[in-house]
Amino acid sequence: MSLREGAPPSCRDHHAEVNHPLLFCAAEVIVVFACIVRFLDETQRWRKKKRMNPVRVEVNDKMQKGYVYLRTKPIGRAFRPGFTPDLTPRQMLELGVFGGKYMTDCRDEFPASWFPRAKLSAGRARASLNYFGVNASQPLSEWRRKGWIHPDDPRGWFQWYCRYYSGRRHEDDLRQIARWRAVRRHVAQLKKHCKHRDLTCRRRQRQALLHWAYDSRKI
Repeated sequence: MSLREGAPPSCRDHHAEVNHPLLFCAAEVIVVFACIVRFLDETQRWRKKKRMNPVRVEVNDKMQKGYVYLRTKPIGRAFRPGFTPDLTPRQMLELGVFGGKYMTDCRDEFPASWFPRAKLSAGRARASLNYFGVNASQPLSEWRRKGWIHPDDPRGWFQWYCRYYSGRRHEDDLRQIARWRAVRRHVAQLKKHCKHRDLTCRRRQRQALLHWAYDSRKI
């Protein structure tokens, strides 16, 4: 007895004489299982090819001397689930953050493509360089007093983010991501008190959100 019309091609080709339903199902399971094994094997080989070798980075700037870390992830990829910043470090620098006084002495650590349009100040921080034209930063001394600074990232959250985005993974990642999540309350406040995309409403709060990679221009 041949299989009835409409059976899968693999059955018609290889099991044309199968006349028992259980034998038919077993044959199909074997075919599917073989396909799954082959797929998993090919996926594993592909991942091995794509796995990047760690990149050693040594930092020597005004705030760190001889600090070494490894970049173990591709730039801008393999973030922890739930960590979905709106803006890349390059976008933040181009929009204008921290009064332009944040990355002026450590450019060599990061891609040159981040800086051609970055709004940086050669002297002191200038609120006019911020996207919303207002100051929204606390002094570094206050960050230290509150225990927000990890010794490996003496400039704070944005330095951590730049290094995380560049591929470093660190013991402080979970804490810094938790801090980023906590800033969402300011998003909720903007939505409550401001009209959609009214960039004149709560400019200081909007600027602060930019400092945490939230695109407050779209809120």
